[in-house]
Amino acid sequence: MHQGLFLFAQIMFYLPRHIFDGCVAKYDGDYNGKGFTCLDQFLAMAFAQLTLCDGLRGIANSLEVNSHCLYHMGFRCEAVSKSTLAHANKNRPWRIWALLATALMKQVNELYADDALAFDFDAKLFALDSTTIDLCLTRFPWTPSQQSKAAVKMHVLLNLRGNLPEFLVISDGKTQDVTFLDLLEFLPGAYYVMDKGYLNFAQWYRIHQSKAFFVTRARKNLLFLVKVSREADKSTGLRCDQTIRPAAADTALKYPEPLRRIRYRDNETGKTLVFLTNDFDLPALTIALLYKQRWQIELFFKWIKGHLKIKKFYGYSENAVRTQLWIAVAVYCLLAIIRKKLAGTRDLHEIQEILSTSLFQKIPINRVFSREKPKPTETDSANQPSLFEL
Repeated sequence: MHQGLFLFAQIMFYLPRHIFDGCVAKYDGDYNGKGFTCLDQFLAMAFAQLTLCDGLRGIANSLEVNSHCLYHMGFRCEAVSKSTLAHANKNRPWRIWALLATALMKQVNELYADDALAFDFDAKLFALDSTTIDLCLTRFPWTPSQQSKAAVKMHVLLNLRGNLPEFLVISDGKTQDVTFLDLLEFLPGAYYVMDKGYLNFAQWYRIHQSKAFFVTRARKNLLFLVKVSREADKSTGLRCDQTIRPAAADTALKYPEPLRRIRYRDNETGKTLVFLTNDFDLPALTIALLYKQRWQIELFFKWIKGHLKIKKFYGYSENAVRTQLWIAVAVYCLLAIIRKKLAGTRDLHEIQEILSTSLFQKIPINRVFSREKPKPTETDSANQPSLFEL
């Protein structure tokens, strides 16, 4: 179906244009575009993400050398200049790309909804955390962090079926992680795994009232009263399984229900961890396994920082930074969508590495996402000379 198309054009074939056009129309993105549309901007920035270009000049030079390919790649402008792309990144609303990335996140999570977890578990499972992207304060003075440095934060709710972002927010470096809970709608029956940075008894009670479950780490200074102690099989690493109530008066008002406290010693690391949850039915060891899955969000942050262009920016304004980050998320989701639809067997990092050097080739896209080698035709085999005949 895609024979004769550049690989870049085949990738963009999977971009849902009706959704894209709706995002642009909502914010009137093409107003006064002067021949450089939002689609041209997205294609240029997506090209930069896939090839890991170092700057606007690198993007412009790469596309200029291949200017005869622009139309067949999907561009409708005659050229992509450094100044034109910089102006678009600075002035076009970043919310266009946030809306697009959010739509792609929804689509990709629907595709991966039936993926299995590392262990047998039927309910929906999410992990939430944030990662900080450091910036230079003199060049990015609009985003001071708590340490008088420049930074932005990416807050992510990760769906652990597929390890893909379900919900994402980009904030300045001063924003506390726990405020992310204010923005979430909790699904009944779902499990939310978080670390100690999300200690907020009022929000935990909101999760409980939503008939959802949380699993988190307890802080050492937590005051509590033990109501029930259950037997724990210490051969599995469990040390205790208790029903507790917060002892501090203000805490008890914020969370008036009992909590479950589980102490577990990880034999691999030798660390003793204390978990809090509102689930009293799952085995204590399963609660520990659920928290162990939180590590997947750390791997997600490591991947996007290593394989997407989100640590070095093409512009210094807030709009340019947010534009680049949201388009990076959109490209990540687009690759994951293609991989699932083509039943690809390669990891995303392998796909990104191949794409970075192959976007101008006219090879079938399924060869990139699958490990299957193309079969030589009978004609090719017959015409291929032996090495010793040369």
